[in-house]
Amino acid sequence: MHTDRTSTTRFPVPVDATLRAAGWQPGRWDIKQAEYWADTLRDHTTPAGHRHTVFPAAVEAWAEFGGLHLEPGGTGRQIAPTTLHLDPLHGLHLARTLGDLGDALDTEVCPLGAETDTQALLAIDAEGRVYTLDHTGDWYLGPDIDQALATLVSGIEPVRLTTG
Repeated sequence: MHTDRTSTTRFPVPVDATLRAAGWQPGRWDIKQAEYWADTLRDHTTPAGHRHTVFPAAVEAWAEFGGLHLEPGGTGRQIAPTTLHLDPLHGLHLARTLGDLGDALDTEVCPLGAETDTQALLAIDAEGRVYTLDHTGDWYLGPDIDQALATLVSGIEPVRLTTG
């Protein structure tokens, strides 16, 4: 059986290479930076009174991947690979938008970063599922950050969220 994985990595080889080129390595864990982001988001209130909710799945994702600039190469499987900046402060002023998405999904949603070419917002929910929000709609990237990063870096078309 042929796969894109090796026995030494939890990511498909091209995704692993992109992560490592950005400075990620297995065991990366910057909890101090993650706690700074958590405090900044918790302390922010929009002019209309909306606030961010912070939860363990978000903090864990920030601790492992926060601050990375991912610049995948190649053409992508279905769509162009996505250039990412994994910094939750890209979503600082979008507490209402994320709250609305969380209400629609019956969960809490927190910012994760942005697609730097399109400014689409990456978000993670309390269960660790990952989404992207852009001017065309809301998209499901995967059940966890590993799958979401593989989807974005590999150029796999995400699934559009629908209401109803």
